[in-house]
Amino acid sequence: MIGLLQRVSSASVVVDGETVGAIQAGLMVLVCAEKGDSEREAEALLAKLLSYRVFADDAGKMNRSITDIEGQLLLVPQFTLAADTRSGTRPSFSPAAGPDIGARLFDYFVRRARASHGKVETGRFGADMKVSLTNDGPVTFWLQIDPVGASR
Repeated sequence: MIGLLQRVSSASVVVDGETVGAIQAGLMVLVCAEKGDSEREAEALLAKLLSYRVFADDAGKMNRSITDIEGQLLLVPQFTLAADTRSGTRPSFSPAAGPDIGARLFDYFVRRARASHGKVETGRFGADMKVSLTNDGPVTFWLQIDPVGASR
């Protein structure tokens, strides 16, 4: 599973002119399930995401997590993160999980995030979303949890 974390001062998702998710200070995370992913990878990605230290402490060093600062999360499904761009000029999405599995794992990830963290908003799986954010820093990190037995 892949999570692209962006530290934000605000972020929102609009679908068909309606805001479906919006946060203030926290993390906007693009989330992608890959082939072979399961709840195990979702749990591992969520644990890493909630403890990843990307917020400044009193000395200005990145030593605080989203949990430490009690910040908000905006989770946005984004299958294109799994794109294979190694050849040609058109990405292949064959590494991404199929839509049924992707939706199931995204929903699972959101449920577990809400149970663990509480302050969670989301985009809408499969929708044409308009995502806006103010990246704070900018600070952006790629987190990836490989399925059991996978190698990169």
